Amino acid sequence: MQDFDQEAAALDAADPLAAYADLFVDPGPDQLRAYFDGNSLGRPLRATADRLHAFTTGEWGARLIRGWDEQWLELPHVLGDTLGRVALGAAAGQTFVGDSTTVLLYKLARAAVDAQAGAGRDEIVLDTDNFPTDRYLLEGIAAERGLALRWIETDPAQGVTPEQVSAAVGDRTALAVFSHVAYRSGWLADAPAITTAVHDAGGLVLWDLSHSGGSVPVDLDAWGADLAVGCSYKYLCGGPGGPAYAYVAQRHHGRLQQPVWGWIGRRDPFAMAPGYDPAEGIRSWLSGTPPILAMVPLEGFAALLGEVGIDAVRTKSLALTDFALEIIDAWLVPNGVRVTSPRDHARRGGHVTITRAGFKDVTASLWEQGVIPDYRDPDGIRIGLSPLSTTFAEVVTGLAALRDAITA
Repeated sequence: MQDFDQEAAALDAADPLAAYADLFVDPGPDQLRAYFDGNSLGRPLRATADRLHAFTTGEWGARLIRGWDEQWLELPHVLGDTLGRVALGAAAGQTFVGDSTTVLLYKLARAAVDAQAGAGRDEIVLDTDNFPTDRYLLEGIAAERGLALRWIETDPAQGVTPEQVSAAVGDRTALAVFSHVAYRSGWLADAPAITTAVHDAGGLVLWDLSHSGGSVPVDLDAWGADLAVGCSYKYLCGGPGGPAYAYVAQRHHGRLQQPVWGWIGRRDPFAMAPGYDPAEGIRSWLSGTPPILAMVPLEGFAALLGEVGIDAVRTKSLALTDFALEIIDAWLVPNGVRVTSPRDHARRGGHVTITRAGFKDVTASLWEQGVIPDYRDPDGIRIGLSPLSTTFAEVVTGLAALRDAITA
């Protein structure tokens, strides 16, 4: 029988990113033995507590209202540019941070369909297994604007393909919205090919990067993407409910107008003048007062990601999920577990999904033991391995507990 403990020790010893795991908060084995939910909520950096304290006593406590003039008003754009550089493949001036993922999805999608309305384009293309918020929000926009939804039936064990998209888009397509990494299966979409297919039909594309940002290399400018949005609290470790980020390609500045007009997005917000006159460029996509305090954890992790490099993160991510699949095949598949994530590197994001009847109860029992996977109906457990905070030994510990739970 293969000695996975020995293999994990060798992999950890050879891992160039191994030392980074020590930078994250460790509550101890009584609280946490293995964390498999980095694709839902990333672990905090130890430095985050110090950064929040320094911000509270310094920038906020000492500088007070002066902070807005000194740096806070520019932080959504400065941090957006940092994310664009280290995680999104986006040149400066196209990305900002602020609002929740849902609000930013609404802003971008509404602006896109409104800009396309004059061309007689009245359809939104989306897939049946996209994240619920994306689907619900687009249903709401369609009802609000009198548009039709064209659904692509997606295999939940995989994800949307360029061939499916090409068959669905046409001269009525205003906007297509897809996730780069499918939240359920971890399917990694062929974003360049899908973007080209939508553009060939005259439509715009909005990518949801929530399960890829900080884990999988993204190259929005090279893809020719129009719009993108993603959350910060998964692989980017921005904390629960952390602010989202959004990308609007430079070519659409001045053409697309976001629908939530607020004072911060006005050309001169402190003029307090009548009428809305949008600011130029990416600033016009802001609405209300930016959540500055909530950006502090994201700032710290973005700096760390810039130091490590997204390609190195991706290399370890694939090594972690490969190792997890090796153990799953040896320990779990013989006990009725089925792998429902792609095994092909080119099509797999940062998590592995496995299914078996009764996994909901199993998840609850594992949580009590300090082993934290993520359950998703129907009968699915997601093994989300965050490359900078997860060790190979941790993978063995967690999967051994899962094996024991289903064979007890």
